[in-house]
Amino acid sequence: MSKSKIMIVDDEHISLAMTEHILSTEYSVVCATSGEDAIKLYFREAPDMVLSDLRMPGMNGFELQQTLQEQIGHQIPFMFMTADMDDEIESRGFETGALDFIRKPFRADVLLKRVSNILQTVEQIQGLKKAAETDPMTGLLNKASAQAEIDIICRKIKGSLMMIDLDSFKPVNDIYGHDMGDKILIRFAEIIQSAVRDTDIAGRMGGDEFVVFCQNVTDEKVIAEKTRYINENLLSSAKEFMGEDMSIPLGASIGCACAPRDGEDFFTLFKKADKALYSVKQNGKHGYSVYIDNTGTVSDITSDTTDLENAIKLLSERTGAKGAMILPTEQFRLVFQFLTRVNANYQKRIHIVLFKLKKKGSEDLPSEEITEAFLEMMQRSLRQSDVIARKGKNQFLLILLKTSPPNARLVIERLMSVWQGIRESSLTDIEYDMAEIE
Repeated sequence: MSKSKIMIVDDEHISLAMTEHILSTEYSVVCATSGEDAIKLYFREAPDMVLSDLRMPGMNGFELQQTLQEQIGHQIPFMFMTADMDDEIESRGFETGALDFIRKPFRADVLLKRVSNILQTVEQIQGLKKAAETDPMTGLLNKASAQAEIDIICRKIKGSLMMIDLDSFKPVNDIYGHDMGDKILIRFAEIIQSAVRDTDIAGRMGGDEFVVFCQNVTDEKVIAEKTRYINENLLSSAKEFMGEDMSIPLGASIGCACAPRDGEDFFTLFKKADKALYSVKQNGKHGYSVYIDNTGTVSDITSDTTDLENAIKLLSERTGAKGAMILPTEQFRLVFQFLTRVNANYQKRIHIVLFKLKKKGSEDLPSEEITEAFLEMMQRSLRQSDVIARKGKNQFLLILLKTSPPNARLVIERLMSVWQGIRESSLTDIEYDMAEIE
């Protein structure tokens, strides 16, 4: 077990040497002869506590404590030592947050005992603080702590806020039970933790939603690589836990916003990352998207390119998703109108299909879980050139490109066959209608 580290600050060299001699018998010790040197040393050495003389030229002990705590952003274990007999000095020390106060000259055993008491108190406080800040299941920061820590860091350091959503998690609980669901969540948190550095901040927002702030990450390739890593390891773990024949489309969707371009506080970045995440969810999931503002400007997660290259980058899909494209109804309408023009000029044979889901043996609407499962099945089973939109609560539109009528019917039959192999299919009846765009 490593020794606790004490930083001693004293401008009197003889006193500094004596104090170092006493403490070095039980602790790792670093020394500074001024407040200014102590600040530099603190950031380099990260001591467990500071033992500082009170009266020093330039920066006294009170000023050193205040400056360090302002820069660190939290209370630092401080103990003052002084030859001054004024009781008001001691009172002021405790008012500023010092944990103890010792007068020079002091006995070695008294100093060692007081330092030991402080470190034990700090250890207890840190244990309680960690328990209060940590999500008990995953060991990551909980929602409140993640928000607070990211809010502090993103005001000072550029980086990427990533919202990470575990896709298709509900069927794990439904089919394999909540114990299996807990195992998946714990492993997912471990995968996220392994995908980021110790200097990055990772937290669980609740349920299957997580958040990460990666400091100084400004390259979209890094976001893409982290997305690939998380998805590959999640799928591998799911098959390890549930068997190779596991058919649940588990994966991770990531929405990203960049500080300071997209915001300099947690909630601004979070809202924009959430919009980017929605884009991933609408386009097949299991990928990533970077926030684009209302002016069409991509955040600064871009490399130096020409204007044309930037335009192409902006227009291109950013999620790396497979399968058919899922669009909101209004965007689907624009695609349909454009393809109608293409078909009129080039005769590309385009078909549109409408699917309608109902509860088995009735006209009632199916549950949201069933309609989501049907949408996921369509997206996975179709080509990247096909386009899907959800219409209302139980209807789906599909555009099939460059498809003859017989082939279009084969596509529909294949979709119906795939759906029959999914558990939710037994609860539904499906009607469909198809037309060729003229």
